[in-house]
Amino acid sequence: MKAPASPAAAGAAVEKYYRFHSRIYDATRWTFLFGRSAILEKISGESPRRVLEVGCGTGRNLAELARRFPEAEITGVDLSGPMLELARRKTGKFGARLRLLRQAYAAPLSDPSTFDLVLFSYALSMFNPGFEAAIEAARRDLVPGGRVAAVDFHATRFRSFERWMGVNHVRMNGQLRPLLQSSFSPMTDSLCPAYAGIWQYLLFVGRKR
Repeated sequence: MKAPASPAAAGAAVEKYYRFHSRIYDATRWTFLFGRSAILEKISGESPRRVLEVGCGTGRNLAELARRFPEAEITGVDLSGPMLELARRKTGKFGARLRLLRQAYAAPLSDPSTFDLVLFSYALSMFNPGFEAAIEAARRDLVPGGRVAAVDFHATRFRSFERWMGVNHVRMNGQLRPLLQSSFSPMTDSLCPAYAGIWQYLLFVGRKR
């Protein structure tokens, strides 16, 4: 049996993966990263002062968050330098209220807690190992009553597809939903079919207890 990768080794593998995929990410990912617009709609009912996106990638969500919440300070975190360079190009017009950090997310960024909203968009399923630490870090980073939002791969009944996603550093065997449910009070908790049910994706919004 193959030993599980350490967090450092897993992070290095994902970083290497995105050195190439950053070039084609925005042109290709819209075909199967469903629910990214839906999760932004679900978090738009309140006006957070400080927002964190973990695994912000090329900055698609960061730019939209900055438009939806024009008074908010927004932070994006990602491991990939090439992805963050693309994010800088998209978000530079928002000035100092939007900052980008290149690092892993295994511990809170703020002490005491200061974020009103933490967003994970197709990030947690790639933290293998590490999704548990990231969810706990988000819980600790949130102010009391703050919200976490996640859209991500959930599960598939096709083992061949699950193995293929594993090649692409994605784990999708339903591991995220139970931990999100136990860590936050669910406000939105939905499983949605993709490509006629080949897989499901998760939409989750929860409030810090």
